[in-house]
Amino acid sequence: MTHRYVMSVDQGTTSTRCILFDARGRLVSVVQREHQQHFPRPGWVEHDAAEIWRNLARLMPEALTQAGASAEQVVGLGIANQRETTVLWDRRTGAPIGRAVVWQDTRTDRVVEQLAREPGAKRVRELCGLPLATYFSAPKIRWMLDQTPGLQERAERGEVLFGTTESWLIWNLTGGLHITDVTNASRTMLMNLRTLSWDDELLEFFDIPRAMLPEIRSSTEVYGTTTTVVPGIRIAAALGDQQAALFGQTCFAPGEAKCTYGTGSFLLLNTGHTPVLSAHGMLTTVGFKIGDEPAVYALEGSIAVTGSLVQWFRDSLELIGTAPEIETLARTVRDNGGCYIVPAFSGLFAPHWHSEARGVIAGLTSYITKGHLARAVLEATGWQTREVVDAMNADSGLALSTLKVDGGMTANNLLMQIIADVLDVPVVRPMVAETVSLGAAYAAGLSVGYWPDLEGLRRNWHRAGQWLPTMPPPRRAAEYANWRQAVELTFGWMRPTEAARPTGTDIVDVILDDHRRIENLLRELRNDDADRAVVLLELTGQVEAHVAATERILHSPTDIDSDDLENAVLQHIREEESTLLNELRRTLSPSDRTALGRAFTAERGKHLSAQRSP
Repeated sequence: MTHRYVMSVDQGTTSTRCILFDARGRLVSVVQREHQQHFPRPGWVEHDAAEIWRNLARLMPEALTQAGASAEQVVGLGIANQRETTVLWDRRTGAPIGRAVVWQDTRTDRVVEQLAREPGAKRVRELCGLPLATYFSAPKIRWMLDQTPGLQERAERGEVLFGTTESWLIWNLTGGLHITDVTNASRTMLMNLRTLSWDDELLEFFDIPRAMLPEIRSSTEVYGTTTTVVPGIRIAAALGDQQAALFGQTCFAPGEAKCTYGTGSFLLLNTGHTPVLSAHGMLTTVGFKIGDEPAVYALEGSIAVTGSLVQWFRDSLELIGTAPEIETLARTVRDNGGCYIVPAFSGLFAPHWHSEARGVIAGLTSYITKGHLARAVLEATGWQTREVVDAMNADSGLALSTLKVDGGMTANNLLMQIIADVLDVPVVRPMVAETVSLGAAYAAGLSVGYWPDLEGLRRNWHRAGQWLPTMPPPRRAAEYANWRQAVELTFGWMRPTEAARPTGTDIVDVILDDHRRIENLLRELRNDDADRAVVLLELTGQVEAHVAATERILHSPTDIDSDDLENAVLQHIREEESTLLNELRRTLSPSDRTALGRAFTAERGKHLSAQRSP
C-alpha cells in the first residue's frame, strides 16, 4: 500500500521548516533551515526574501527524501507564515525590491504618528480591527514606497507587487500566482473585516495602490499547483502562523483559546462568526475561513518578545550557553528576588500598544544573581500572558478556564508552571508542540478530502502534559502589582523630539549606506548557496547607479572598468571613504550635505528605475 502524506511549510521569523504528516497527524519527516536576521539600525529588523525562497527550494526535496516519498504521495501542501512581514518584488523579474521589513521592525513609528493625526484615522480600527501601529503591513508598505523615487508610480502600474511571505512563496512555487488568504490579509490594515476584501477607504488613507495587492482567497482551497522545485503538488491552504496554530490546536468552537510561545507569543480566542471589536487593546482578526463557509473570527493578544528574550539572555548577556539552560539556572533560586524584566525591545504590543516604550530591568539590588535574572526572564512571559488574558476576558465576557499552549518554549516545564500560576488556570500541552505546522497541514488535508471534517481533526489531538496552578492568591496579586508598576516605567522612553535625523538625507550617510549595501552583495556573491547570477545582476546595478550618481551630483569621475569587479569596487569604496567623504565633511555645512544627499538619492533612484524598465 502506498502511503500518502500532507506537506506543511512553516515560514517563521527565524527559520523555515518543511514537515510531512500522515493521516493520524504524526510527523514523518522534518527539515529546517535558519535564515539571517539583519539589524541595520536600532529598531530595524529585515530578512532577505530571496534567501527564504532558496531555503524552501532546498527543504521540500529534503523532506521527501528523508521520508522516502515522492511528490505523487503528497496530497496537498499547506503554508503557514510570519504574518505582517512585508515583501515587495518586481512583477517582471520576480526579484525582491530591497529586504523584507519584519513584523518586529519599528522604523515606521514616525509614519504611524503622522497617520494618527490624519482625518479618518479613527475609522481605521473600525474597518480592519487593528490599531495604528508599526506592527502591521500597511505602514511598512507606505515607508517602502516612500524610500525609492518612482516606486509609487510603478506600484500604481502593477509593476511592483506586495505580499506577506506566503504570497511570496506561492508566487515562486507556481510561477506567478499572486494571492493571499483572509488571515494574512486581515493583518495588513487594508482588508475590511466584514466584506473580506481590500477596502477603498483604507487604501486611500494609506495611499497604497490596489494594483500591487494579491487576490484574497479563503484559508482552505486549492489555489494552484507547484511548477518549480517539486512540481505537481497542490497548494491547498495558507494561514498566518498564529491562525494555523489555532487550527492545529483544534480550537474550532467559540470560547476555545490557544497561546503559541515562540520568538514572540500570540494568544488567540475563537469568537465565532462575528468579529468582536476590542475595548481593551486586543486585535480583532480572522481566525480562518474554510472554503465557501463563513469566516471564523478571533480576538488576539500579541506579545512581541518572549522567546527572543531568552535568546538575548543567551547571546547578548552570555549568561547561558543554550536556551534550555535558562530553566536550570532559574531553578537555582526560589523567586525573582524582587527583580522584574519588561522586554519592550520594540515597544509594547497588546494590551498597551506603546511603540515608544523600551525595556527595563527594575528592582535591582546587590542581592540579585544571574539566577534571579533568569527567573525574571521566564516570569516576563508569564506576566505578559496574564495581561493579555485579563483584557481578552473583559472583551469577550468569558473567563478562560484552560489554556492550550504550543511552540518551542513549551519544552520549558518551569515556564509552563509559572504561566499556570499567574493565570490561575490549567495549562495544557498537546503531543505535537509545533501546532503551527500541524494546523497548516490540517487545513490543506481538509481542503483535499484527506481528512473528512473538523471532528476527525479533533480526534487526532492528544494531551501530552498539564500544569495546575499552585501559587497562593495573595502572592499572585502582589507579584502582578509589582509587574504592572515595572511596565509603567517603560512608557514614553522614545520621544519624537529625540528621534534621529531621517535616513537618506546627509550625503555622507547616503554614500556610506551605498557602500554597506554593495559590500553585503559582494559577501553574498562569495556564498556557495547564493544564486550568483541574481546577486551579480543586483550588484552591478547598484554599482552602476552609485557611480552614475557620484559623477552627476559630486562631479567625481570614477573608473571601475576592470575584469576583477570585486577588487575594483572595494578599491573605489576605500578611495571614496579616505578622500571624498572627508572632503565633504570638512567643506560643507549640514544643510548643504542634506541637499546633496537628497539630490544623490534621486539620481541613484532614476538610474535604478531605468535598469528595471523593459
